[in-house]
Amino acid sequence: MRRLICLLAALAALAGCAAQNQPFADDATIAAVSYRNAGPTTLTLYTMLNNRTDAGAHTSLVIAASERVLFDPAGSFKARGVPERNDVLFGFSPEVEQAYAGAHARETFRVVIQRVEVTAEQAELAYRLALQAGPVAGGFCASSTAGILRQIPGFEGIRASLLPERVMEDFGKLPGVQTRVYREYDDPDLQAAIARLN
Repeated sequence: MRRLICLLAALAALAGCAAQNQPFADDATIAAVSYRNAGPTTLTLYTMLNNRTDAGAHTSLVIAASERVLFDPAGSFKARGVPERNDVLFGFSPEVEQAYAGAHARETFRVVIQRVEVTAEQAELAYRLALQAGPVAGGFCASSTAGILRQIPGFEGIRASLLPERVMEDFGKLPGVQTRVYREYDDPDLQAAIARLN
């Protein structure tokens, strides 16, 4: 019975990051919106959790390195002025990040945001790995994000997992992690929230 419950939980997590058509922005488009981070170099893990079941629905990673980007594996966030290539979204300013959080937080889901300061070398490695990782197949958002993190010195304790909540749990054990939960109570439909944003 326990095995069945674990399998159903994994399937529910996989449904959260379903396959999407993969845009491939050209170099000029990306260069035009490139956002340079003014603050410290950081990694910020986003985990979308179901408010009823507490199951993870999606995982993504904001990387503030020489450029600030979002690795959104098999994600569905599309916004004007935010070009995407192989699951990496460019021009990811704090304003775009707030829109991203707002689009995912709704009546049915909350967003757990975990931020940790890292060295410039760690951030740049995460950035390069994200650029090489995509496009990610639907259902593998957590495992692809964990795969990037596990290659960064100091993050080897992140377990390989298909479950966003397990990656979140491991990330939360890192020294210096700041965690906050973002909630909104608007339309439960993600696509409706993104349409309003656009």
